[in-house]
Amino acid sequence: MNKTQLVIGVDYGSDSVRSVLVNTANGQEIASSVYEYPRWRDGLFCEPGINQFRQHPQDYIDGLEATIKDCIVQAGGSSIVNSIKGISVDTTGSTPVAVDDSGTPLALTSGFENNPNAMFVLWKDHTAVKEAAEINAHAALFDINYLQYVGGIYSSEWFWAKLLHVLRVDETVRNATASWVEHCDWIPFLLTGGTDAKAIKRGRCSAGHKALWAEEFDGLPPDEFFSALDPLLKGFTQKLYKDTYTADQPAGTLSPEWAQRLGLSTEVVVGTGAFDAHMGAVGGQIEPYYLSKVMGTSTCDILVAPTANMQGKLVRGICGQVNGSVIPGMVGLEAGQSAFGDTYAWFKSIISWPINHLLSKSTTIDEDTARALKAELSDLIIPELSAQAALIPVDELNELAVDWLNGRRTPDANQELKGAITGLSLGSNAPRIFRSLVEATCFGAKSIVDRFVAEGIPVKGIIGIGGVAKKSPFVMQMMADVLGMPIRIHQFKHTCALGAAMFAAVVAGIYPTVEEAMTAMGGGFNEEYNPNAGLTAIYNKRYEQYQHLGEFVAGQTGKTIAAELQNS
Repeated sequence: MNKTQLVIGVDYGSDSVRSVLVNTANGQEIASSVYEYPRWRDGLFCEPGINQFRQHPQDYIDGLEATIKDCIVQAGGSSIVNSIKGISVDTTGSTPVAVDDSGTPLALTSGFENNPNAMFVLWKDHTAVKEAAEINAHAALFDINYLQYVGGIYSSEWFWAKLLHVLRVDETVRNATASWVEHCDWIPFLLTGGTDAKAIKRGRCSAGHKALWAEEFDGLPPDEFFSALDPLLKGFTQKLYKDTYTADQPAGTLSPEWAQRLGLSTEVVVGTGAFDAHMGAVGGQIEPYYLSKVMGTSTCDILVAPTANMQGKLVRGICGQVNGSVIPGMVGLEAGQSAFGDTYAWFKSIISWPINHLLSKSTTIDEDTARALKAELSDLIIPELSAQAALIPVDELNELAVDWLNGRRTPDANQELKGAITGLSLGSNAPRIFRSLVEATCFGAKSIVDRFVAEGIPVKGIIGIGGVAKKSPFVMQMMADVLGMPIRIHQFKHTCALGAAMFAAVVAGIYPTVEEAMTAMGGGFNEEYNPNAGLTAIYNKRYEQYQHLGEFVAGQTGKTIAAELQNS
């Protein structure tokens, strides 16, 4: 084992952080460890009713140390530490935070420990809907379209909208803010012992897809674009950056402090960070024009195309197209759905209400039995719903849903949209409603594929990665049927973390390119879902119904917003 070169991939998800220790020779997982964020688990600093979702940096730090140390212990402790050559990190995004001059998140400084505005603003936080709308209206006033490389629409899930919202609503945070940093950029800065916010290496991935950075603009849009939007942003670009770095470039080496904390050498190379889906696409062995769908609480869809093929092409309504954001030398295109697994979890929560709230009041069973029964039923609900829903024939008159329970990410971002279910009757039961929700998420996936194709970007097939892809044959088969194309499922369980490990192998100099790391460490696919041609016609009709229902919901949302503005 001592002669084996190992790397660590760290994957920060919405609920937890996972680290994997990987053999660079073949991509074998040597050890894996997961840490659930305790503050997030307890619902601290979040208000779902107003779409506020914040995470405390201390959860990130504690999870980073705990999972890496656990992986090392599992793999043999001190006997293997000299074999560990690199660490790379992916995170959710856009998940930025306000930092002071030293690059320390304000929530880690005195007076801000329990202030949600001083914490990381999670990707699915939609408190900045108003600011996003203002950015979109403002951009239309300029001769240069500064939104052209992010699909033409700026989202409330992204960097500038969240920054402006926090500056507006919290004067104390505003006065203490020296810069604004993405989660994926801060963790490498932390590991390398950074002490100056101006020296943070900013990843090409996060900057290009969420912060309006573009090679064609020679960096970020000019200060006048932002200061004319709101004087609070005057001079803010000077607090940020001009240059960006692709994830195959090192951010530095482990600082003495973190080397000691982890029991590793200061020679361990730390890679520049990127978003989870982008590194996950690499872990899933993405190929040009194959859409990599990272399917978890939301979906993030990644497609890569040779740079030469993208000259003059701008895809409307997606989450950006950035040269080198996934694989250096290719343009990375991002799309996705704001709620995917979250849609199923929402319905599970709805039908679990009696279990969650009434079992504890039962006089028939004791407290321990009630707790055990609750846990058992919770694990059974989605698998049993899936089994029963799979038995329901596809019919034009089935219940129909729209999947915008957390707004619409793509195509054409609009986080103010809401979900809907129609066609309900006294015969509508839990499996039938669940089926309509799964179908809606598959239709949402089809709308993304259709947009790429309509914009001249072919989609040759689907690569499925993430929890839903691995755990739900029912969802995957329906998606293959709806899309009318095969879906290959990558064999590696923790694909985003594997992608991070591949980048770690590159920054450590073990492989010269990302493509070579993918070939050596990939491992291929272990399952494929093929479409049922007999269902094509009926799903095409159902998709038309989905589109019409979506148009109605969007129209009603527009009327509601207009009325609110008129009354405000």
